[in-house]
Amino acid sequence: MYDLMREMFSYPFMARAFLVGTIVALCSSLLGVSLVLKRYSMIGDGLSHVGFGALALAAALNMTPLTVSIPVVVAAAFLLLRISGDGKIKGDAAIALISTGALAVGVMVISMTTGMNTDVCNYLFGSILSMSQSDVRLSVILSVIVLVLFVLFYNRIFSVTFDEVFARATGADAGLYNMLIALLTALIIVLGMRMMGALLITSQIVFPALTAMRLCKRFKAVMVNAAVISVICLWAGLTISYIHATPTGASIVLCNIIVFFLYWMIQAVKGVTGRA
Repeated sequence: MYDLMREMFSYPFMARAFLVGTIVALCSSLLGVSLVLKRYSMIGDGLSHVGFGALALAAALNMTPLTVSIPVVVAAAFLLLRISGDGKIKGDAAIALISTGALAVGVMVISMTTGMNTDVCNYLFGSILSMSQSDVRLSVILSVIVLVLFVLFYNRIFSVTFDEVFARATGADAGLYNMLIALLTALIIVLGMRMMGALLITSQIVFPALTAMRLCKRFKAVMVNAAVISVICLWAGLTISYIHATPTGASIVLCNIIVFFLYWMIQAVKGVTGRA
């Protein structure tokens, strides 16, 4: 095992993948707990489709993918909140409208320019080879900003997550903190897409949170457990991807599924022994 790890870290692209992946996994798992509890889980799926459309546009215009996709996805996150808050269109319908529209734009742009080449497949399903040195620098900086903002506003995010009405009653600007959650989620979606893929990045947000909730009941315990699960599954998935040359995103998701079922079995056993 030691020789395998040393061999993997001898390649710069693997070292970049582990570095960025670990930070993104931490951020996505922390935000995932709030999103799952607020029933905003599918916002990640919608924003990832928007990200794919933005990446396709960047490829067509020969521009840096992250510099195009970050502002587009952030704008889409704010638009989703605005549409949902308006009341005329429900949240799930708004996500469906924006995600399918963005995906259609991305497919049209690709079909009219580069076609379904290797780069497009990497954006869809993830690749450990897709992280450049500039991507790593930008990803690390933005991930640190996300972590710092989450820690600074932890108490407000906690109150808005559990009881938005009570948070408003105590004087908190719930709308502002919902926008903060949407902003942080948009950043993590874009940063994780290069490695996980547009179609699978949502799993990195949802699975660790749902898995931790099988056994943990306190908010902080769920967050810590989700962070540990997310990082372990990411490292295991990257290792499997390296050994068997499988898509990175799919490998990480399969690891998350296995851990989820392990936690579910432990929960079931505890329930049976508790009744006995």
